[in-house]
Amino acid sequence: MRVLLDTNILLDVLGRREPYYEDAARIWTLAETGKIEAFASAISFTNIFYIVRKFRDLRAARQAVKWMRDVFHVAPCDDTILHQAIDANWRDLEDAVQYFSAWRIEASYIISRNTGDFTKSDTDVLRPEEFLAMLSMTE
Repeated sequence: MRVLLDTNILLDVLGRREPYYEDAARIWTLAETGKIEAFASAISFTNIFYIVRKFRDLRAARQAVKWMRDVFHVAPCDDTILHQAIDANWRDLEDAVQYFSAWRIEASYIISRNTGDFTKSDTDVLRPEEFLAMLSMTE
C-alpha cells in the first residue's frame, strides 16, 4: 500500500507532539519496517528543515531530514506538479502540492490530521487513527 504523509504527521513524530505522537509514530514504524510504502513530498523536507531549525537548531534540523530520508521515499515536486497546484486554485498552495505529489505517485491514501484541507482531493485522505483502524481491519 502506497501512502503520502502530510508534513504535520512527520512533525508529530519529530517533535513528539502530543496527543498526536503515538499514532504518527506507529505509521512511521510501519514505513520503517516496510509494511507500507510511505512517501513524503519533497517540500516536506524543506518545510521540516526550516521549522526544526527555527524552533531547535541547525543540528537538529539536519538530523530530522536525515531520519526522513532514511525512511521515506520522496514524492517529486517538479514544474508539472507546481503548475497543477497553482492552477488548481486551492486555498493553500502547500496542500495542493501535497495532493498533486500524491497523485503523481499513485498513492492510495494521503495521511493528514488536516483532512479538511483536502476537500478537492480525489485521493482518500485519512487521519492517522482512521488509517491505523482501516489497516488493522485488513490484517
